[in-house]
Amino acid sequence: MRAALGMARRAIGATADNPPVGCVIVLDGVAVGRGHTQPGGRPHAETEALRQAGASARGATAYVTLEPCAHHGQTPPCAEALIAAGVARVVAAVRDPDPRVDGGGFRLLGQAGIEVMTEILREDAAHLMAGFLTRQGTGRPHVTLKLATSLDGKIATASGNSKWITGPEARARGHLMRANSDAILVGIGTVLADDPLLDCRLPGLQERSPARIVLDSRLRLPADCNLVTTAAGARTVILTTEAASPTSIAALKAKGCEVLVIETGAGGRVDLVAAFATLGGLGLSRVLVEGGGAVVASLIKSGLVDEIAWFRAGLVLGGDALASVADLGLERVDQARRMTRISVETIGHDVLETFRLET
Repeated sequence: MRAALGMARRAIGATADNPPVGCVIVLDGVAVGRGHTQPGGRPHAETEALRQAGASARGATAYVTLEPCAHHGQTPPCAEALIAAGVARVVAAVRDPDPRVDGGGFRLLGQAGIEVMTEILREDAAHLMAGFLTRQGTGRPHVTLKLATSLDGKIATASGNSKWITGPEARARGHLMRANSDAILVGIGTVLADDPLLDCRLPGLQERSPARIVLDSRLRLPADCNLVTTAAGARTVILTTEAASPTSIAALKAKGCEVLVIETGAGGRVDLVAAFATLGGLGLSRVLVEGGGAVVASLIKSGLVDEIAWFRAGLVLGGDALASVADLGLERVDQARRMTRISVETIGHDVLETFRLET
């Protein structure tokens, strides 16, 4: 199963709107077939592993990180493919919560006389498929905040300068996180301040750059900014409100941007709950947020954050520097959402701590 999880990792960020799944087929202690969900979500992991295994799949054990599908979509059910191949046993990590499956794959396998084992390394598999499982459970993507700050939690000096707080190794890890995400989201303030491209620049992974999403309530996005001028070749989604000018909407669409009008929330801004439900409807499962303090605070207050990846550098910028999280309006400590640290590692001269927010 650990080998199957390793296969699944290869697919993270490239399979929307399907989950990243890994499969390893073993006969007499030898792996005869390996596969993972292919870019765009098809073919599925089991199909790839069975193709590689060929006749050696008969009598073998298939280790798969998610329950084999049981429904007819753009491809036949993987459960039926495993039955036809003659596997003797299927070991799965996670039951598929998709209503079209939800135990149906296991039932088909059992009815065909195939032994089924489940819940093997479930937590590890669930972490890899957090985006898919969150979207199935809540209708929205799994949201990770990525923060790169000084020791005192600042993201830029008072003048707005932020290059570079963290070192090159930490920045490279940040680009890997982009490659492993379906989309990267920022607020209009970040675009106006930095004019980013929001792509992945790691050698060999440029094609894994995520979709770019901008929260822009009044549609202030400049027509000549990097995101707009490159929209024809990279998916760019602008979330705005009814306050946006129809002329501006048409101009951005003409440049290749997708402009979605979301209901208006507090302060005339995009309603974040509605916005992330819309992103889930687009099939996006893993969203990486690299926004400024206002966006970060709004997401936390809205209860939309699942994880925080916090890069900290060994420097102090002081009280006049820009905070990574804007005001939350808390009066008591017990009003704050608690976080559980799930990992910590040294990256170059910086530290990366990953937190999971408690529900």
